[in-house]
Amino acid sequence: MEFEEGPVNDLVALGLARYEARVYLALVRRESYTAAEVAREADVPRQRVYDVLDALVRRRLAVARPGRVATFSAIAPELAIARLMALQRESLERLDRVSAGLASALLPIWTDGRTHTDPLDYIEVLRDPKVIAERFADIQEQAGHELLSFCKPPFVAPAANTEGIKVVRRLRKAGGTVRAIYTHDALGDAEVLENVRRFGEAGEEARFATELPMKLIIADASLVLCDMPDPVAGTGSTTALFIEHPALAGCLRLAFLTVWGSAETRPTDPPS
Repeated sequence: MEFEEGPVNDLVALGLARYEARVYLALVRRESYTAAEVAREADVPRQRVYDVLDALVRRRLAVARPGRVATFSAIAPELAIARLMALQRESLERLDRVSAGLASALLPIWTDGRTHTDPLDYIEVLRDPKVIAERFADIQEQAGHELLSFCKPPFVAPAANTEGIKVVRRLRKAGGTVRAIYTHDALGDAEVLENVRRFGEAGEEARFATELPMKLIIADASLVLCDMPDPVAGTGSTTALFIEHPALAGCLRLAFLTVWGSAETRPTDPPS
């Protein structure tokens, strides 16, 4: 017998297994069936039909009538559906009690976890020059509206920083700000000066200062990459810090703007 999938799916949604739904829909078609008959009618494997009928009887959706050959009948559909709905409500009530208890048990743990933050989990310490260069590229790519830099040698990225120029153009096209402060030494280095020119054409604003405290890049007042020269090992050993901390980034941004305010725009001619 062909069953419409709609009623089968509806009964499955109410908690019946698919074979149980097919057998019940077969049973409602006439007063009674033997197990063998309902297996054929519902197109359910003979070896499975007895378990399916037992399940329907236990749920009080079918009645078994003993005899030389046992027969089975469906209870009235409105009663069957009412019982299935009652079982669903009981299940939901159990789940509601379990979920409420679970939430009560987990909430203190979750709250406690919010107050035990590793104070350094927002700082990444970098020593490998390759990794430092990767983070330098990352912070440029993540910038959404502002990129501020202290630029002093030695440079992590090559002078022909094509990707960096693309970032500048992207930010400027979106109405963002890109500012860089270079040391006066850059005016005497033809390669660096050419780099300054190319970035300026892309939209970077550049100024020059006699000294800069460190190499620094700040993105959107939230991300920072800065170098921390080792005072013991000397200039040959540098540790970089990648920091994701808006408060610290905001302070460093204020420091940048202070230096920017006193820095010089590029002279018409570099010093001889």
